[in-house]
Amino acid sequence: MKKVSKNLPLAIATVVLGVVVGFSSLLVSVALDLTEKYFLSFEETNLVPVNWMDSGLHRFLSVLIGGIIAALVWYLLQRHYKPVKLGKAVKGAHMPLGKTMIHVYTQIFFVGTGNSIGRELAPREAGAALAQAWERFARGRQFLGLDAEDRRMIVAAAAGAGFAGVYIAPITGAIFCMELLYKKINARVIAVSLTMSVIATLIGSIVKGYKPYYLVGSKTFQLQILPLALVLGLVCGLLGTLFKKYIAVAKAHRATTKNVLVQLPIISAITGAIAAYFPQIMGNGRGLAQLAMNTTSASKTVILTLLFGLVAKALVTLFVMKCGGYGGVLTPSIALGAVLGAYAGMVYVSLVPGVTMAQAAVLGAAFFLAASQQAPLMAMFMLFEVCHLNFSAFLPLAMGVAISIALSKWLQTKAFFA
Repeated sequence: MKKVSKNLPLAIATVVLGVVVGFSSLLVSVALDLTEKYFLSFEETNLVPVNWMDSGLHRFLSVLIGGIIAALVWYLLQRHYKPVKLGKAVKGAHMPLGKTMIHVYTQIFFVGTGNSIGRELAPREAGAALAQAWERFARGRQFLGLDAEDRRMIVAAAAGAGFAGVYIAPITGAIFCMELLYKKINARVIAVSLTMSVIATLIGSIVKGYKPYYLVGSKTFQLQILPLALVLGLVCGLLGTLFKKYIAVAKAHRATTKNVLVQLPIISAITGAIAAYFPQIMGNGRGLAQLAMNTTSASKTVILTLLFGLVAKALVTLFVMKCGGYGGVLTPSIALGAVLGAYAGMVYVSLVPGVTMAQAAVLGAAFFLAASQQAPLMAMFMLFEVCHLNFSAFLPLAMGVAISIALSKWLQTKAFFA
């Protein structure tokens, strides 16, 4: 009886937060869709990940106006509030619900208007803030109160569930909780995080459905792709670690005072000017990643287009953070890795039959993500889930993320990467 009474509050919190965070993620998805509809006049799908059909002027104005509005909101918000990092929230740092939600929906608006940053941070922050709100409500109530360790667990699990409900990736959401936030793996946290992520996914899918986020063609990976996985693991481990380093630099020097009112509109204007001619620069990187995964040839035009996208996406995303923008870097990392994978695939598919450039792009995305996020399991399962791959992908994915993270950890012991 004692064991049942101890687990009952956690079981209730898991189910309640799974539902609440699921609807939160659903609303985040709706907010993004509405922003894209009214600012960019399109509906985002895996076939049309960015608005390349409208005029360049329309894209420029959407990105610029979005940047100006977001800069004003973030400036006013941060006069009385500093966004709380998820790691600190898990340790107990307070996330005020109202201000956090303003911050969350500003991120979604900013990305939805076409600005270059990931959208995955917003639903994770919303999930963590809602978990803290539940903990405050449950405190002192019979059958609802949680001990300190379980409070930390549900905040981490709710953040992962927020991600799962937007990207329809329950395993990834649970692993994000365990690998990056809670940093413990046992039967208890697996049960809580996976249950919460599954419930959130079921609710989030009411809007998003169960379609793959990226289209990759053949989902069956042959064993002859393993040498490519080895090479890509090394390349993406190196470049992903570099990207991680400069992300930290950009965040450390982020504009938060009146400077954001100048710097963020400027980088938005630059982003908009690029988007007028290269729409794949916009948003969280889905367009650029899909462009890489759609690559089937190695013409000069394709090579230069992908090179421009790789450099522009990396620089613009870093400068958005430096100039005061908030958002994730998970999906931008996927885009950069996919381009690197496509380049490697251009050479490899001409030498080895049975491998496609799209498969090479998927591997590059996973390996770059593993290094930039320091999360090999999350990287592996995310690409598996969002691309709807089959079991044959596990061997090359596992081998490559292992190589990537091993190299990344070693590089970070060197002075240049410290």
